[in-house]
Amino acid sequence: MKILIRTAIFSLFTLAPISAYAEPGDGCHFHGKKPVAEETVLKCATQRKDYLVKDGKLDKNWVTVTHTSIAYVAGKKGQEWKVSFTNPAATDQAKNTLYMFFTPPGNFIAANYTGK
Repeated sequence: MKILIRTAIFSLFTLAPISAYAEPGDGCHFHGKKPVAEETVLKCATQRKDYLVKDGKLDKNWVTVTHTSIAYVAGKKGQEWKVSFTNPAATDQAKNTLYMFFTPPGNFIAANYTGK
């Protein structure tokens, strides 16, 4: 019994710090199927964009870019949120618009430059 208690306590303290390494977008994890408000999706999209800049996947000039549109569209697996950010200062004009997709409850699906 003592071994079981020690193992449980050890697991609790060794696994707890893992949450400190979670990416900032993790605050935008939702349950259920009810669609969230546009404001919530925009907040999550901005957090995700900022994370992509911090992670080096987007140039630093994307930091100041705000969303240009948001729509509730038909996706491959049903309805989803589509948020776009347009960066006129992008070095590659083929990649000046970033599209992000979210489930109706607000969970991140994907980001790309094609919008599909």
